[in-house]
Amino acid sequence: MFDASNILVTGGTGSFGNEFVRHILKNYNPKKLIVFSRDEMKQWEMAKCFPNESRLRFFIGDVRDKDRLYRALSGVDYVVHAAATKIVPTAEYNPFECVKTNVIGAMNVIDATIDQKVKKVIALSTDKASSPINLYGATKLASDKLFTASNAYAGEHGTRFSVVRYGNVMGSRGSVIPFFIEKRETGELPITDFRMTRFLITLPEAVNTVIYAFKEMVGSEIFVRKIPSIKISDLANSIAPDCTLKEIGLRPGEKLHEQLISSDESAFTYEFEDYFKILSPLNGWNSCKKRIKSGEKVNEGFVYTSDMNKDWLKNGSLEKWLKDQNNY
Repeated sequence: MFDASNILVTGGTGSFGNEFVRHILKNYNPKKLIVFSRDEMKQWEMAKCFPNESRLRFFIGDVRDKDRLYRALSGVDYVVHAAATKIVPTAEYNPFECVKTNVIGAMNVIDATIDQKVKKVIALSTDKASSPINLYGATKLASDKLFTASNAYAGEHGTRFSVVRYGNVMGSRGSVIPFFIEKRETGELPITDFRMTRFLITLPEAVNTVIYAFKEMVGSEIFVRKIPSIKISDLANSIAPDCTLKEIGLRPGEKLHEQLISSDESAFTYEFEDYFKILSPLNGWNSCKKRIKSGEKVNEGFVYTSDMNKDWLKNGSLEKWLKDQNNY
């Protein structure tokens, strides 16, 4: 579906954007792949990784700037919205800036993609958007609601919107794995709480989930991939088995366990082999057969949390991943 098409990814110089660009250029033949981001240095560094790649374009811009988005989206067929203020403590201490990027920015992307007649838009979300207790999660929940509702807002323009929600991306910027790798030389790793658990997903898995959602979406779905959990203390011991672990307490806005699907969302959630799909109740979309397809409705009160997960990262899996990344 991406061959001979124009694709744009907001926040395209981030960890996801880099992996997405590599995947698309290797497996498809788009007419043009646009990286839209506000950091010129990251764009320059990224461009060096793709020498003589005529299909790749770089566009300096900010999702807060609607006029710039309109210009960048001219002639674009597909959009991945990955731009976000995402570090939880940063969002807690800079709430206005977080709202401007994650909520106002989402509104700008929606308006611009509709008016520029983009075919499909996938917005990236997070486990922190499910029953949020921090500002980052609250803004991403608002963003999820905006994108799913925009399938009605778009009217006859035809642009379709869906969301992909997943957990912590292994090795991404700002995540705990690079932090532990950096700190292990000190002989001590800080752990906020020894009981803490998190969902983990690799970058290739995150990209494949987005590709799947583009192909599967009708509009308004929230796609949730089934992914394993891990205790943060076990993660630390795998990365630095000789280090002492020091419990320091939860940071502002931090949860002990994360959640991808809440009990309230269970009423609109369907299970597939490798995914869950949360359907919006707007306009009866949650009972639409085109959206449900072969999905089985989950039990009432079902929750998908990192501490009650059936799938846990197996012994040796993390070590293998670290070795593959030349980080171990």
